Amino acid sequence: YDSDGRFVVDVFRGMASVTVAALFSPEHGLWGKEQAGEKVDGYKDPVYNLPVYSLYGRTQKPTPEMLRDIDVLVFDIQDVGARFYTYVYTMSLAMEAAAENGKRFVVLDRPNPINGDCVEGNVLDPALASFVGLYPIPVRYGMTVGELAKMFNGQGWLAAGARAELVVIPMEGWRRRMWYDETGLRFIKPSPNMPDLETAAVYPGLCLLEGTNVSEGRGTDKPFLQFGAPWIDSQRLTERLNVLNLPGMRFEPAKFTPASSKYQGLECHGVRIVITDRDRLEAYYSGVRIVDEIARLYPRDFQWKAAHFDRLCGTSMIREAITSGSSLNELRNKWQPALESFRKIRDKYLIYRD
Repeated sequence: YDSDGRFVVDVFRGMASVTVAALFSPEHGLWGKEQAGEKVDGYKDPVYNLPVYSLYGRTQKPTPEMLRDIDVLVFDIQDVGARFYTYVYTMSLAMEAAAENGKRFVVLDRPNPINGDCVEGNVLDPALASFVGLYPIPVRYGMTVGELAKMFNGQGWLAAGARAELVVIPMEGWRRRMWYDETGLRFIKPSPNMPDLETAAVYPGLCLLEGTNVSEGRGTDKPFLQFGAPWIDSQRLTERLNVLNLPGMRFEPAKFTPASSKYQGLECHGVRIVITDRDRLEAYYSGVRIVDEIARLYPRDFQWKAAHFDRLCGTSMIREAITSGSSLNELRNKWQPALESFRKIRDKYLIYRD
């Protein structure tokens, strides 16, 4: 949608000499309403009478047949600023397809909702590349989708070193330090469990709970801002987490019953996050510390979904450090050199300098 609330298809249809030939939908579907991981098949949209090609079903990359009647492929999707949110990989695979089929690829740039300044976390190990992390970038990369597209293209990270004919349409008036609510734009939730900016702010760390048997609050009105399990003592966990003095957040006891996902229909006991200073948040490392604390408190009940946790982290070292009781602070220090190298690469592709 544009700042006047018009859907992108209507905007293009209102332009002279422009034909919208097809629509492509990422994870969560064309309208952002499908649940995480739910595969969607292609169909004909009843509103616009256009083919909708799902890029989160049988195929994740547009085929030559899908692109046959298209001159320009336009990406206009709101990202949330975290490495494991899949929309940026739908973008990169579509860029590959455009390059391979001689189509121009245009990115209509959008704000990074959790600001474009903060860069945090370990850089992904290419051996753990997946659709929740394809390239060697940190969890919080502090870039817009347009800047990421320039990086994916310029670094030769697309398959077989393909280079798309890329055009990025920049925003006007955006500053790197801005959070989404400072842009004057309306936050339209990009997926069912990303209802607001507060959720996006903690998501880079609390999403790690997906790789465990602890509910990350999916199926409740506070996904990622509350988490727990039937076997957790809310008061005890709250006290333990508050002792950590994690920057920019504190914790309160909570209980909830997920309507879907883990522990559906069962009462969970856990905690709710209260953001006290979003500019001080270290969301990713705080998420690591939270997982560590739960694992220490409940060694008999806590379980890993090891492969998925490692994919989300982009390394197995975090899970291994928690399991062995090693120093997480030392581990964080070890990933700083790679993070600094990323910052230097990132600087080449920034569009907005203040």
